[in-house]
Amino acid sequence: MLACGTIAPDVARRLLDAGRVDEAFDIVTRARNAEDGKSIRMFGYDLDAVYEECLEKQGKTEELTAHLRRTFEQTLSAPCLRKYLKLLPDFDDIEAEEAALDFAEAYPHLGMAISFLVNWPSLGRAARIVVARAEELNGDSYHTLTSAADALEAEHPLAATLMRRAMVLDTLTGGKSTRYRHAARHLAECRSCDATITDYGDHPSHAEFFEMLRKEHGRKHGFWRLVDS
Repeated sequence: MLACGTIAPDVARRLLDAGRVDEAFDIVTRARNAEDGKSIRMFGYDLDAVYEECLEKQGKTEELTAHLRRTFEQTLSAPCLRKYLKLLPDFDDIEAEEAALDFAEAYPHLGMAISFLVNWPSLGRAARIVVARAEELNGDSYHTLTSAADALEAEHPLAATLMRRAMVLDTLTGGKSTRYRHAARHLAECRSCDATITDYGDHPSHAEFFEMLRKEHGRKHGFWRLVDS
């Protein structure tokens, strides 16, 4: 069956290249409908890319705009948002971008929100949600938090510190000894940022955080050897 996310994009792409737009649109639409309700959309972005090109070639600008906005709101896809903004009239795109960033800032999945805002980039907003929702940080999301902390450190050292603390705590609480070296580095980076943070707000100072680690995880000698070396 052609209406399958695994092969439909390639088939539809060949039809598009041959100028058979309506046939390509029919195939990709059936494939998208077949995937509705599934928890995982295989090759969903490939399918969406062909679907979007079909709508564009058919002159269905309103449908394309609605699709891009809906997809962004579901996935925080930066490419979708950029395409969406380009379709809007001058000046409307400015207001729409602000609304989209507001939406991203309130997005339920904090990791996705941070990643999107850092990469857009909207570093001030990213820092704001990190500080406001620090208790929600998933310290196991090493790639996301490490990249975001590195990006925010210069202008938003508190946000960078809170993400690094989350990773340190995840490592120590979970007894992830293979990550002790990374955790020790993150703690050293927290110490380095301490001098530039004038107000920790409701969050513990570096000295308080360090003392808490000593008290709760003092027996993890492998970690402390790295910290003290």
